Order: sequence, then structure tokens, then C-alpha cells
Amino acid sequence: MAIDFNNESMIFSLHTRHSTYQMQVGQFGHLLHLYYGSRIKDEMDYLIRYMDRGFSGNPYEAGLDKTYSLDALPQEYPTDGTGDYRITCMTIKNTNGTYSCDLRYKGHNISKGKYNIPGLPSIYANKDESDTLEVFLEDATNQLQVTLYYGVIENTDIITRSVRVVNCSKEALFLEKVLSANIDFLYGDYDWYGFHGRHTMERQTQRSKIVHGIQGVGSKRGASSHQYNPFLIIAESKTTEDHGNCYGLCFVYSGDFKAEIELDQYNQTRVTMGLQDEMFSYQLKTEASFYTPEVVMTFSGVGLEKLTHNYHDIFRNNLIRGKYKSMPKPILINNWEATYFDYDGKKIIDIAEQAVELGVEMLVLDDGWFGNRDGDMSGLGDWTVNEKKLGCSLHTLVNRINEMGMKFGLWFEPEMVNEDSELYREHPEWAFIIPNRDPIRSRFQLVLDYSRVEVVDYIYGKICNVLDSANIEYIKWDFNRSISDVYSRSGTSNQGAVLYHYMLGLYNLLERIVQRYPNLLIESCSGGGGRFDAGMLYYSPQIWTSDNTDSIDRIRIQEGTSFAYPISTFGSHLSAVPNHQTGRTTPFETRANVAMVGSFGYELDLNKITTIEKDQVKKQIVYFHKYWDLIHKGDYYRLTSSQDKQQFAAWQYARRDGSEALLCSVTLEIHGNMPAQYVKFKGLLPKYDYIDMNTKKRYSGKALMCAGLPMPFMTNEYQTWQVHLVKVQ
Repeated sequence: MAIDFNNESMIFSLHTRHSTYQMQVGQFGHLLHLYYGSRIKDEMDYLIRYMDRGFSGNPYEAGLDKTYSLDALPQEYPTDGTGDYRITCMTIKNTNGTYSCDLRYKGHNISKGKYNIPGLPSIYANKDESDTLEVFLEDATNQLQVTLYYGVIENTDIITRSVRVVNCSKEALFLEKVLSANIDFLYGDYDWYGFHGRHTMERQTQRSKIVHGIQGVGSKRGASSHQYNPFLIIAESKTTEDHGNCYGLCFVYSGDFKAEIELDQYNQTRVTMGLQDEMFSYQLKTEASFYTPEVVMTFSGVGLEKLTHNYHDIFRNNLIRGKYKSMPKPILINNWEATYFDYDGKKIIDIAEQAVELGVEMLVLDDGWFGNRDGDMSGLGDWTVNEKKLGCSLHTLVNRINEMGMKFGLWFEPEMVNEDSELYREHPEWAFIIPNRDPIRSRFQLVLDYSRVEVVDYIYGKICNVLDSANIEYIKWDFNRSISDVYSRSGTSNQGAVLYHYMLGLYNLLERIVQRYPNLLIESCSGGGGRFDAGMLYYSPQIWTSDNTDSIDRIRIQEGTSFAYPISTFGSHLSAVPNHQTGRTTPFETRANVAMVGSFGYELDLNKITTIEKDQVKKQIVYFHKYWDLIHKGDYYRLTSSQDKQQFAAWQYARRDGSEALLCSVTLEIHGNMPAQYVKFKGLLPKYDYIDMNTKKRYSGKALMCAGLPMPFMTNEYQTWQVHLVKVQ
């Protein structure tokens, strides 16, 4: 098995193909962290140095031994109230009002297969590819039992973490903070990567030195957010794409989160990740259980690109589910930027007729098809078809689209409600509003209380009525505001648990839809990339990467997204120019090549493009199908970095067997008397030759990786260049 336990040294060793994770039960029952890094066979308890540390307290049972202090020792799951003054994973408010929790080892269990988490998305794996370690901890005083779960997927170098908390006392306790994972590094000079942004400019890469104090990211917006992604990389200071040790932590959750890093007084680095503790206070009643969402961890000893490939592999193979897990998604056209709310059935048919003639495979009808919805001030929550606007029933419209040879998709925003809606007039208590206060509006929307079962059941029924009425094969699931005014009028006294139960309600709704409609393709969206996270990928195999469809901005957005999330999950479309978000004009070919980083589609009225561009659309669709397998299943390489301020951007796909590669590049700047630019390939076989399928020139794989190719001189900004290489047999 991938998990070993030494009964004499009390050391646990978790082994993947290239990494080892080690912890030890200390002399007083505390679980101490020993090591995480390249695979080893040694036991690493010798790394811990026990010293008398001034102002660092000692457990009472240590007696006269002042060298044992939890304020200095590396721990596996640190808690408040033990004399550890660093950031911790758990805070318990006891019935007497005190804040203390002292967890000690009580036992463990090792089994084949991967644990699962009730009601929450998580990595899944077969028994022959995974193992589970459960470590049982207990606070005997407050009768709290905690199980630490570790899932080991050996071949992909993945270790997953989750926590179960059970109240075995006769009185309720309050969980004020309960995170999912902690890693303590005894020494080292580290940087950390965070992925920040804003609406229409998500997941911008930021590398920062870890310095003394506390750094980190998080969300209090009710969603993982445009602003900070629930994903971190810890990297040794000299780590590059293909050199150095680095560690990834990715949270499988779509709501509020918190990830923190602390470099302590002894130059030890602690990293934690889990649920946001602000506005969190979970009343855990007697005999009740609480589960934390999962953290997916990986280690690479050979740089960032291997870390990326580990995440791409595990998410493609062990997180995404359903029909579209490994097959091409339809090339679609969405009417939003072509029409916004201003359309009727005839205009939609006109768009579809032109699209199908050019080879587009699906039409998606965006916002405005339901209720009294001709703008963003009314109608949300009323999921009944506006047949007057469409000029026919939805069934009739979909049949006409299907008869053309196209699939049909529909936009929903099921978590929201307008005050000007029949649903709100009938059930105002179903929206988040704090008593005696006016609500905070955003896009003139309020948020439905998905912590209430009856709300989730009602929306499920309305969605099913629509999906059952016509041959709808895709839905775009949108979420267009952050959550505020959190207050459930369900009668609960546990308001601090509402946002957690909201996410359980959302996941319950999505799971029911996935199970009832197994062939339905769901694309998640939150004003674009405001909920681009591993939690949503469990239900939707693609996510609308950003509302920003500008090619040049998309290069940076897609670069940051690629560090953790597979290219196959990117929703990406070619749109009109001047671009609706930036006003920038880029060549038609460039827009296509950038939009092919993901599930390709169009976001414009194809009736309004030129004859030459229509011919290009036909060729683009053929091209995308030709390279779909390479793009979506091959290894992805970032050949340039937006942090380096280069004058061009380049990325590449390569089959893992080295048989084929595709390089894409876009010129970002043009200046007078430009120096030559070169790009080096990745993922080729150095002992083989390759043919450039465009020029028919022959190169050795080693030359292409060591010296590269000169880029052609461009006469304008935003020109694109591609090289398709095939290995010579």
C-alpha cells in the first residue's frame, strides 16, 4: 500500500510515485508533521530539534522538560488553546465560554480506496489506485472527536485532506474555525503564488516572497470569487517552470475560503487552507458531525509545470464526471454579446441559420427568455418561458434549432431573485435580507436562501419543468453577484452556519440535476470566472473563464487559470471587435487561436461578419476538431510568463509520448527595429527528429528544446503564429 505505519516509531509515511508525506505521534499524543517532499525511505523525525524556547509554553505533562512546546514544534493539525500562538486550524468555543481544544492521538485506520465526504464534492478513485488513512484524535475534556482523512492517489502524486468533527458530549459546542489542511515546513526560503483579480480580469499570477508575519488570500463573498482563487503554490525561491521544489494546495469548494501563510519567529513556514472563519460559527449539537471540504495537495521536485500536470491529470480523471469527461463538447454560439436582452424568436433563428451553415454545433439562448425579463431589474426567479417574446413555445423553438442539425442550450441563474418577480412577491422570506435593514442590491438582484430545503426543492422543480419541456442539452449556470445580508428566516438560531449550508444546498441541487439528466452539459459561470474552482468542476466539466472575451487580456487570464485547472475546463469564445469589454481590435485569426485554449465557441452575430471571416469560421471549426485531442488531453506548457513583460506570449501542447506538439504564439508589442525573438519547445523527445507540418522543415527534438525557433517578424501587434510538429518515425 501507499501508506505505512511504524508501530515502534509511531511514524506514518504516505508515499506517491515521486513524493513522501510523513508525520509522527509525539510523546504526549500530539500529531507532529515531519516531512513533505521528494520520495524517501528514511524516517525524518531526526529533523525536529527540541529546545527550550523562551515565552513558548509547555504542556503540563511535560513536567520539567521545557524543550517540548507546541508553539515551536511542527504540527499536523494545530488548534487554539494549546500554547501555539501561530495560525491554527481549529477554534472551539466550549459551553463554559472558553476557547480551547487539545487533540491527542487515539488510533488510526488504513484502507484501500478513497474516502468520500457526504454532501460535498471531492476527488474520487478506484480501490486499485488509491488508499485512505484515517487518524483519530480526541479532546477528552470537551469530548470532541476529530478524524483527519488522507487520500493518497499514488500515480498522480496527489494527497487529499479533509476533517470530520463529532461532538460526543451532552452539550452543544461551537466550531468557530475548522480548516481542512495544514503543512509546517521546518526551514527554507519560500515564495508563494496567489491568483488575484477582479471581474473581467481574473486569476492574475502573483509571486511574492514569504516574509515574517501572516500573508494569504480568501473570500467573504459567498463564492470563491473573482478576487482570489482558492489555490496556492508554495515554491522554493529559485523554482522555475522546470526546476525546483514546489507544493500546491487547491480547495474543492465554491464558497467562502481562507488560505494563510505564516513565517514564524524560528523561520518555520506554516500554510493552512479551509473554510473562511469570518461570519462562521457552527453550532455542533450532541452526537452531530461536521465535515470540511477537501484540499488537494501535490508536490513537484522538478518545477511548476510538473505541478500543473499533476493537477490537470487528477481533475480530468478523478474530479470531472459524466458524458463530457473525456469527449469533445459542442462548438457553440451564445447570443449574449450579439443581442443582449434585445431579441425575439426570429432573431435567434436567424443567428442559428447562419451559424449552422458555418459548422457551429450548438446555439445557447442566454438571459431574457423567461418571466418578465427584458432587462436586469425583473424576472429572476420566474423560470417559466416567455412565449410572447419568443413568438412560440420553447419546445417549438428548440425543435426548429434541432431540425437545422444544431443542439440547443439555455441560460439559468437559479440562485438569484429580483424583487420585481412573482417568486419574490409570493416568498420574500426566501431571500437573504437582514431584519429591519434594506438589502444590498447588486445587478438589482437578491440571493435566494439555499440553506432552506424548500427553496432548493422549489428551484429544482422549476428547472426540471423547463428541461423536460424541450430537448435541452446544455445549461449555463450563472451566479451574478456576491452574497451579502446573510440571514436565514427559516427559524434557525445557527446563523453562523448559513453560508456553509447554502453551499450544501447548491451542491445538492446540482447533484440532483446531474443524476436526473446524465447527458446534460453544465457550464458554470459567475460573471465569468467568479466561481472557477474545483468544487464546481465536480458538477460542470467546463466553466466560463471570464466575461472578458478580449484576446490579449484572455492570454493573461488563461495563463493564471492553467496553473491548476485543465485546459478542457476553460469556456472560451471568439467575440466581436472592437471588443465589448476593452474596446481593443485584434485579428480574427488571433481571436480564434486564443479562444481554442478551452472549449471553443463564438460570442457574436455571425450574420454581421465578412465573407472572408465566414470562410475562416469554417476552417477554424475543422482545425479545432483536428487538434481537440491534443489540446484537451495533451500536456500544457507555459512558454512565456506575463510576469516577465515579454513582447510576445507563447504556450504549447504536447502528447505525453512526445509524438506531436502544437505551439501557439501572439505578438503583444511592436517597436521600431525589433530584435529577434526566440521560443523554446517543451515535452519533445530529444533523440528524435520532428517535422514542422507547415514548412516541412526537419529539426531534432533536442535542438528545438535547447535552442528553439526564431519567431517570424510581425508588422503589427496581436498577430498569431503556430507551429505543428510531428515526430519522425
